[in-house]
Amino acid sequence: MAIKSRKEFRRFRIKKRIRKIVQGTPDRPRMTVFRSNQAIYVQLIDDQSGNTLVAASSMEKSMMDQQGTKTEIAKMVGKRIAEKALQTGIATVVFDRNGYLYHGRVKSLADAAREGGLKF
Repeated sequence: MAIKSRKEFRRFRIKKRIRKIVQGTPDRPRMTVFRSNQAIYVQLIDDQSGNTLVAASSMEKSMMDQQGTKTEIAKMVGKRIAEKALQTGIATVVFDRNGYLYHGRVKSLADAAREGGLKF
């Protein structure tokens, strides 16, 4: 894997360090966040079978017409993933920040998911 910049390499190292510890199971999946410049994506993953159980993003049709800052949109995505998870019977998750700092969009998504009813 070619690392493009120091910042990317730093995130990759942090991500590997986190993934050594954090594991998702069917009853307590791993909630992972990916943040691009334009959008934010979140998935609930069962690492034992390698399946994505639930996913939400700011690129869904229902979210595309939302207006606001990136942080506000991340908060909406957090509420959406909590709704979807509770509908499928998932109440507790393990949070994987994917090497990003727990600040800004990642923090607002996590806080909104907690407000929506997820426990982590």
